Amino acid sequence: MNLLTTLAGSLMEGFLPAGWDLAKIDRLGALGPGDVPRREAWWHPQFEPILCTNYADFDTYMGHEIAREIQQSYQVGQPLILILPVGPMGMYRWTVYFLKEWKVPCKHVHGFNMDEWSDAAGNTLPPHNSGAFQYAMEHAFYGPLGEQTVPLEQRHFALKNELPKYAAQIQELRDRQGARLVTVFGIGRVCHIAFWEPHFAAEFKSEAEWKAQTHRLGAKLHPLTIEQNALTSFKSRTTLVPAYANTIGPALFLASDRIIGGADGSFNRGMQWQGLSLRMSLHHEPTPWIPSTYMPTLPGRLFYVQELAEPLVAECN
Repeated sequence: MNLLTTLAGSLMEGFLPAGWDLAKIDRLGALGPGDVPRREAWWHPQFEPILCTNYADFDTYMGHEIAREIQQSYQVGQPLILILPVGPMGMYRWTVYFLKEWKVPCKHVHGFNMDEWSDAAGNTLPPHNSGAFQYAMEHAFYGPLGEQTVPLEQRHFALKNELPKYAAQIQELRDRQGARLVTVFGIGRVCHIAFWEPHFAAEFKSEAEWKAQTHRLGAKLHPLTIEQNALTSFKSRTTLVPAYANTIGPALFLASDRIIGGADGSFNRGMQWQGLSLRMSLHHEPTPWIPSTYMPTLPGRLFYVQELAEPLVAECN
């Protein structure tokens, strides 16, 4: 007895994205630790998953990876476009540490936050609100860099009047200055990238049309996305989580020269939320119904904590 055998007539019927093959997803959930990093035919030759034994390693490795991108682009005099997430977050402390140790300035960096909480019209939380992604980035990354930080005019946030300009700004930087584009990302409970949700797939007639989307203001979030964030960022207080968000689309993150991903969704004590999402992202064929499945088709690395790769079997807590 499981969800598949009890779905009919339940409140879960019609709740998960319509394009999900639950039987196939369940088979992916049964993959063991050794199968998680196994390569698939559609992976980019330069994509690799990186196992991290614990959270300390995860934060350090991922932070180092971001810092190295900044350092290397500085050394060759190339502008660097970073599409940045709020979640995961622990790596930013180490990015700052390495850049300060190496004395690398960030005047060549252009930061574009990939998403932000909003209402249905795309209006966002004020930047002084502790739940706002702009607040998080200023306190975790831009502020701690001190004199080495990214110039104010090169910090972009997914606001109503700014997000629609992202695509043109990024394209101009690439065309006129030869900028390199790197997307840093996490994976959502329903396998979103940024807040580009799986149910958006139903709106498009083709994969090409889906891939052409640059952004969305006031994106309607899946209930599991809201509850994921209630648990991870709002200390279980669901009523604080907005039901909408502004987000970049696949036309931006799939244009990346390189990606740096992270999956650290574990609560310890045997509890976690991201093991299935990790397996779906790595081992389900690319489909707009599971946006994160496209990330392994790009060059780069996905760091993940070992606990997520452990067998996904029931354990009462």
